[in-house]
Amino acid sequence: MSWNPAIEPCCPDEVGIDAIETLIIPRARDLGGFEVRRALPAPKRQMVGPFIFFDQAGPAELLTGQGIDVRPHPHIGLGTVTYLYRGDFHHRDSTGADQIIRPGALNWMVAGRGVSHSERTSATARTGPNSLFGIQTWLALPEENEDMAPTFNHYGEELLPAIEDHGVSVRLILGNAYGKTAPATMFSETFYADVTLEAGARLPMPDNHEDRGIYIVEGSISIAGQEFEAQQMMVFRPGDRITVAAGQKGARLMILGGATLSGPRYIWWNFVASSKERIEEAKAEWQSQKWGEGLFDLPIDDRDEHIPLPE
Repeated sequence: MSWNPAIEPCCPDEVGIDAIETLIIPRARDLGGFEVRRALPAPKRQMVGPFIFFDQAGPAELLTGQGIDVRPHPHIGLGTVTYLYRGDFHHRDSTGADQIIRPGALNWMVAGRGVSHSERTSATARTGPNSLFGIQTWLALPEENEDMAPTFNHYGEELLPAIEDHGVSVRLILGNAYGKTAPATMFSETFYADVTLEAGARLPMPDNHEDRGIYIVEGSISIAGQEFEAQQMMVFRPGDRITVAAGQKGARLMILGGATLSGPRYIWWNFVASSKERIEEAKAEWQSQKWGEGLFDLPIDDRDEHIPLPE
């Protein structure tokens, strides 16, 4: 059976370049020792399906004793996804979760009405030179889920569906695509996958989702005879059948999308909401530092510091 039985593959040049609705070229920001490239939200595109925030962190090489320390900080109205290619993160949050994530695994934290978490390079990794390279993204929640209790789930690499065929390797991280379904609970139609293509290999995009995008992590791809390089995101018109082909050095991609939410979202700092009032409430709660009494607490074993509200 074909690895993609629901979609008839087509050649890239059968689709016009106008099938690309938005081309996003993220700007790099130096965060002190490593770069971050933010693709979403972009000036011309806030979301792709439920995906409202998309950052490439690294690649960065760190010396012995060095690491990344993202102090406890708050979220509302979203689910966060950490997915690494290299390195590790020690995740701790106010639900009581305490989990080290390594390449190929998934950390899925749903903030709901309010959660705080920290992410730090593990103590083990700091005993020698270490790397960091991965993608962090947020998914906005439907309005009916914004007030849900926060949750955290970890899924090892072996639990995420894998598809291999003719120079194509796909690991499904979230949602459904190519006849497979990932284990994490979704609150709206979603797909998100890590794709590796050998030189010249072709990937048909899922055509059963309204919004679809590609972020090129490494290498290059061609669409309708035009080549696109790493650190670019393309968002496609709904309904078009799209096939991409890897360049001479192959490609690593993140493909993403899903159903369009019922309306745009307000986004301020680490907060996402369908109303300004929810944002203002979260700002006041974090500023008050009344841990455990309102929307927010701090991670049980990481309570000595936190990121203050921006001024």
